[in-house]
This record gives sequence, structure tokens and C-alpha cells, in this order.
Amino acid sequence: MRKSLVVAITAISLVVTAPLAIAGGKATPKPVKASSNKSSCSATNAVGHAPKDVVLPTLIKNTAKNKIFTLTTNCGTIVFEGFTSKAPFTVSAMSSLASQGFFDGSLCHRLTTAGIFVLQCGDPTATGTSGAKFTYRDENLPASAQNNYPAGTIAMANSGPNTNSSQFFLVYANTTLGPNYTIWGQITQGLDIVKAIAAKGVAGGGQDGSPAQTIALEKVTVK
Repeated sequence: MRKSLVVAITAISLVVTAPLAIAGGKATPKPVKASSNKSSCSATNAVGHAPKDVVLPTLIKNTAKNKIFTLTTNCGTIVFEGFTSKAPFTVSAMSSLASQGFFDGSLCHRLTTAGIFVLQCGDPTATGTSGAKFTYRDENLPASAQNNYPAGTIAMANSGPNTNSSQFFLVYANTTLGPNYTIWGQITQGLDIVKAIAAKGVAGGGQDGSPAQTIALEKVTVK
């Protein structure tokens, strides 16, 4: 996934250089709940804006329990499970950002409908070139294989190795990519919403660009 942000910091426990001792691989698929409002989107006041200043995240101490993220959007609610034990750095960072309201009132800025099948979010500017002002390492990378990013996967966008920040993508149909993008979650509710957004295509036609149906992260919570 393209993302041109490259901002590194050193005064944060999430930024490390030694190999992470966590096995990669695909998550075991779980049943996904359908949403009752998959085809209905309301108007939103969300617009591109400067990223919010946030306190730097620290590593989650208890990795035995997965985090549950709830994306309240203008098109319905999407819920996914964050893999705390498999991707502790990523889940720590994204939990911190969500708790500080970093994603609230932001637009999902990119939809791809051919070759790869993803909806990309997490850049408050809605340009795909910005995000949080820190980066952290890759982890839980999948094997190089067919459909290594299956439908329902939550993964990080990046601009190269170990440049994760705040942009992430939701996979709505089985996708094959280079094994370069941290897998850190699995959608448990609302995959049908993402599929409905994808079915409406890219604004202005084409296969890669802003979604024709605006979808905004009105609020993101984590518990």
C-alpha cells in the first residue's frame, strides 16, 4: 500500500531495530456479523484536516487479551479484533491513537477495486501522505502466498520497511500482496459495509482513488 509519510522518532518504546520474535502468518478467520444498515450512509461533516497532536504511545503490558476496535462511521458500525499478542507494537500504537481521538472525524481516503481489494483509512488529511508523527516496526507479516491478505484482514499501510504510523487498510475481498504489510486485526462485524462501499466504486471511475461513497470515521473507540 502506498504511503509517503516517513517520520521516525527514537524516544518511544515502539521504535526498535532488533527483529521481533513473533511468528508471522495469517489470522484464523472468525465468523463475521452482518450490519443492518450496510446500504445506508448518512451525510458527514468530516473533512480533511491537520493531524491531531498526540502523546506518544507505550507498549501494552498485557498482551494476553486482544483489543476490540469499534469504527463508528456514517455508513454503519465496523468492529474488529486487534491481535495484541501477534502485533503488540501496532496494537499499542493504534489503541493509543484511537483513545486520543486521532481518527475521529476523518475520511477513508482510498479505495482499490482491481488487483487488490482494500479500503484505506487513518490519514486525517485525506491525502494519503500524512498520519501520526511517529513510526514503528513491521510485525506479523504473512507468508508470500496466494490470498495472503484474506477478506476481513486489517493491515497497516506503509512507505517501506518499518514505517508504520496511523494509516491502515481493511481488506474486503481476498487479496494477494507482497508480505510487507503488518497484519494486526480481523473484522468481526461490518465487512458487508466495506463491501457495499466498494460496490459503489471509485469517484470519477477508475480502480484506485477516493471512494465514490464517502465514508468517514466519525469516532473510533477501543477496549
